[in-house]
Amino acid sequence: MAAPRTASPRRPPELRRPRLLPLPPPLLLLLLLPLSAPNPGLGHSAELAFAVEPNDDIAVPGQPIVLGCKVEGTPPVQVSWRKNGAELPEGTHSILLANGSLLIPHFRLEQGSGPSDEGDYECVAQNRFGLLVSRKVRIQAATMSDFHVHPQATVGEEGGVARFQCQIHGLPKPLITWEKNSIPVDTDDERYTLLPKGVLQITGLRAEDSGVFHCVASNIASVRVSHGARLTVSGSGSGAYKEPTILVGPENLTLTVHQTAVLECVATGNPRPIVSWSRLDGRPIGVEGIQVLGTGNLIISDVTVQHSGVYVCAANRPGTRVRRTAQGRLVVQAPAEFVQHPQSISRPAGTTAMFTCQAQGEPPPHVTWLKNGQVLGPGGHVRLKNNNSTLSISGVGPEDEAIYQCVAENIAGSSQASARLTVLWAEGLPGPPRNVRAVSVSSTEVRVSWSEPLAHTKEIIGYVLHIRKAADSPKLEYQEAVSKSTFQHLVRDLEPSTAYSFYIKAYTPRGASLASVPTLASTLGEAPAPPPLSVRLLGSSSLQLLWKPWPRLAQHNGGFKLFYRPASSASFTGPILLPGTVSSYNLSQLDSSTVYEVKLLAYNQHGDGNATVRFVSLKGASERTGIVIGIHIGVTCIVFCVLFLLFGQRGRVLLCKDVENRLSPPQGPRSQRDPGILSLNGVSLGEGGQLGRHEKHVDAKELEQLFPATGSAGQPGSRPTDLATSVPCGETQVSTVQLQGFNLVPGRTTEAKPPFADPGSAPESQDVGLLSEGQATQPPAVPASL
Repeated sequence: MAAPRTASPRRPPELRRPRLLPLPPPLLLLLLLPLSAPNPGLGHSAELAFAVEPNDDIAVPGQPIVLGCKVEGTPPVQVSWRKNGAELPEGTHSILLANGSLLIPHFRLEQGSGPSDEGDYECVAQNRFGLLVSRKVRIQAATMSDFHVHPQATVGEEGGVARFQCQIHGLPKPLITWEKNSIPVDTDDERYTLLPKGVLQITGLRAEDSGVFHCVASNIASVRVSHGARLTVSGSGSGAYKEPTILVGPENLTLTVHQTAVLECVATGNPRPIVSWSRLDGRPIGVEGIQVLGTGNLIISDVTVQHSGVYVCAANRPGTRVRRTAQGRLVVQAPAEFVQHPQSISRPAGTTAMFTCQAQGEPPPHVTWLKNGQVLGPGGHVRLKNNNSTLSISGVGPEDEAIYQCVAENIAGSSQASARLTVLWAEGLPGPPRNVRAVSVSSTEVRVSWSEPLAHTKEIIGYVLHIRKAADSPKLEYQEAVSKSTFQHLVRDLEPSTAYSFYIKAYTPRGASLASVPTLASTLGEAPAPPPLSVRLLGSSSLQLLWKPWPRLAQHNGGFKLFYRPASSASFTGPILLPGTVSSYNLSQLDSSTVYEVKLLAYNQHGDGNATVRFVSLKGASERTGIVIGIHIGVTCIVFCVLFLLFGQRGRVLLCKDVENRLSPPQGPRSQRDPGILSLNGVSLGEGGQLGRHEKHVDAKELEQLFPATGSAGQPGSRPTDLATSVPCGETQVSTVQLQGFNLVPGRTTEAKPPFADPGSAPESQDVGLLSEGQATQPPAVPASL
């Protein structure tokens, strides 16, 4: 194999380009000055704008390079340059031309301690209205690497196909040509196909195609020649049938719009297969800008985003359906470009200014905003919405006058557009209100006070107070109007233990004043609200209390306190302290013949909240058990009666009577049994058992049911009731007993009397729910606020 060469005297004539010779800086300046506009020419347009922006470029080390920039706007206009985000000082190495372009007479690469001229450059223009920055461009040095893929020796049959490939990296992208036996390949021969990516295809091989092939790569930096690769063409093929085969299919490509896509497809077989192309998604490839190079390579010139997709190469045996396929994906990127530019606007002081810009590209571009060349982020009175496509500035003032730029950028490129904000300041407008103070009054109220502006107060028609939570974004701000003769305002309906921000503006018929200095105030804390409470009967001597957990209590050093007592007792058992994450508690070993009072409250660092009170009776549990036993007795009797019908009526009657005598419980008057779980609905007991002045009277029958007097079955109002009705065994009738459920109807809550040192001694308004047998309600929702 021949050694690689760095230069070759056998370059094709079209590649022999004259090299740029270094010129003395004074002579170079003379050549460039006619291209520049004189200083007085700057400023034909009132708006500051770029007539020419720099572009990405590749420089030859040691050679000059010019970065173009031309600015229009109201004079005087100052032009400067940034490199990698830092101000580029003007000196002998880089020269600012009269039209704003930048000249680098001798482009340098980094060598030792010397700096490199490679980097990202921006042209900066400024006048009295603001500052403007051009799009960012990258300047790189021209380079040429060694070949990392050399062509390989190939043996082919006459009439067959041969393929050579080489790969090399360089800036700019090297131009690839081929030589055979040190003579440029004749590209007019249709059997020779040269692809831009460095591939040489030879179809219909002949004996005279044998020889040594070299790949030649050239750009402005250098020329390189690859190793030689020999092609040997053997005698004619056997003529036997060969299945169609794709030797090389299309590669995945990523290109930018307006470039040329080359999709390679090399197929062999006997007879020669027919190569065709299609898209995997079924869309037509089209005909405009489409051509086939060689025997099957697809060329798409001036690609667009619509050309992106998966392309399928198929090799078909003529006259049959035998085919082989290969596929590759083409991705076309498009640099960012604007479909809507921001427009310069004028706004009165104190109003809102809004700029909108919309950009498109592939992939979708990212939008950022600049204010006088500095990145502008959301915060304060600046808001960005709709994926940064809308810039909103509320309460504009003189400090907001500037040039605002929308910069859209993606991997394929960037673009910028600008607009200017002018703040109109009417003569005689008042200054900002002074001495703004905010003082917390309660857990939901803050009083804001201020002094009127120093000057121009006669035209004030009112004030507007701006309010928002200190932790919220400015877009959640709301306003309240205040009379011009009022210098304080009570802000209500705030949240407890929350910090708020306040500022105020004075308004006149000609506009608003500047905003006052913002001030902060936090509302006072408060005890939590009463927790909703429901009760579930677990047995004749136990209850389950239910409520929803309240995790926020734990964040405020809080939880729940539970108290209970027999209704006739003067003192409560408790408090039972429970964490805020608990949602139930069981009370056991209770007296089934007693009515209990249960009280639940929530507390935090601000104290105890109001309590929820429930009266509960356990007297229904035993009756429910008796009803179940009676039902079981009746069912057992019926079963035995049916079974013994087979053995005769006499034996059946004797057996049924015997079973009834053994299983039936002694019958007694209802007054000696539990009348069911009852409670008093809407009763408020005051101190000493008296009714509260503002509460409704209690029905005597309700009290008699809730607190039945102990006595014999013969007392008035008592009557015996069977738990189950005996049925003769010979009949098929069965008596049924309807079971009722338990249901708790919530009542009102009472104010807490903390601390609960002696809960029974203090008068307390109590609301009582009605609990029906067998149904337990789910606890209601817990309020979100503490």
